[in-house]
Amino acid sequence: MATTRTPPKRATTRAAPKRATGGARTKKSLDVRKLFAMNQEQLDKLFRSSSAGRTPEGVADGTVIAGAGTPAARLLAPLLGLAWQGKVFYGSDHDLLNRILPIGLRAVRARVYRDSSWFDGKEAIILDYSKSSLLARSIRDEIREVAPGLYLGIVYIRRRKTVNFVLRFSA
Repeated sequence: MATTRTPPKRATTRAAPKRATGGARTKKSLDVRKLFAMNQEQLDKLFRSSSAGRTPEGVADGTVIAGAGTPAARLLAPLLGLAWQGKVFYGSDHDLLNRILPIGLRAVRARVYRDSSWFDGKEAIILDYSKSSLLARSIRDEIREVAPGLYLGIVYIRRRKTVNFVLRFSA
C-alpha cells in the first residue's frame, strides 16, 4: 500500500560511530561495486565480521546481489532494480516502506528492530514483514552496517537464506 507520509531526509544527520582499528580501513573503502565483486563466501564473512551499526533512517538506494560472485549477479541486478529500488526508513516509527517499481512507489511495510541474526546469532537490524505485510509475511531481512552509510543485507523466505542486498545512504 502506498503512503502519504512525509519522507525523511535522504540520509541521517547523526554522526557515524567510531570504528575499531584493524579492518576498519578496509571497511571504510567498501562500496556497492566492491560488494558485487565478492563471492557468497566473502559476503557471508563480511556480514559475520560486521556489527549491526546504527539503525538507519531516511532513504536508501538498494541493489540486489543474486548469484554472488558470478556473471549472473551483474546481469540480474538491473533487472531486479526495475522491481525494487530500495527502502525508506522511518526511525521514530520503527518501520520502513520499500521503494518498488520504476516510479519508486512506497509500499510493503516492515517493522524495524534489533535482534539475534538467524545467520550467526549475533545482533543484527531486523526488517520483519510477518505482521505488517500480507504479501511479504514470510520474508525477513537482516542488515548490518559494513561501512559508513552502507548496509549488507540477507533475505530470508520461510527461514531459508536466499539472496543478499545492499542499502546505500547518500551523505
